[in-house]
Amino acid sequence: MIDLYTFTTPNGRKVSIMLEEIGLPYNVHVIDIRKNDQFSPEFIAINPNSKIPAIVDRDNGITVFESGAILIYLAEKIGRFLPTDKEKYFQVLEWLMFQMASVGPMFGQLNHFKRFAPEPIPYAIQRYEKETLRLYGVLDNQLAKYEYICGDYSIADIATYPWVAIYEFQGLTLDNHPHLKRWVETLQKRPAVQRGMAIPA
Repeated sequence: MIDLYTFTTPNGRKVSIMLEEIGLPYNVHVIDIRKNDQFSPEFIAINPNSKIPAIVDRDNGITVFESGAILIYLAEKIGRFLPTDKEKYFQVLEWLMFQMASVGPMFGQLNHFKRFAPEPIPYAIQRYEKETLRLYGVLDNQLAKYEYICGDYSIADIATYPWVAIYEFQGLTLDNHPHLKRWVETLQKRPAVQRGMAIPA
């Protein structure tokens, strides 16, 4: 049994999608970051960085935080969505790190300055929107060659999808990135993705 500590953010939804895809039983523990639940001593004992998501694997007592690390852990635990072939393995890790280092931070900053900042800062909005669109282009070029980011469906797709899926929330469109748009529409139809995106309720 997996204990999932999460909230309704793209980073949290990566892990709930993964758990739905692999079919492992799990309990959801809502960490409401609007109420600063992530700073409770109980959660800090699980993740000293006070960020969601995190998991505790009750089968062996292993605790894992950072969404990318969790996806790797679950993929290796169940033997799915992370190839064993060395070349393909590192291709998936490259694109997982691309999401962790570029897509998440840049899209997250755009979310903040467009939707949550106390006052608009045009320079910041323009900077992060420009970078978000550049990253759309990187993904679009990759998806022009493959059905999924690395050919077969993998944790690279699972990690990236929740961030791209919020494009309308960011006031953007995918119309200029047809391969990326096709990929989003494909993943939207996966039942596990639909379930994972709805957690926590």
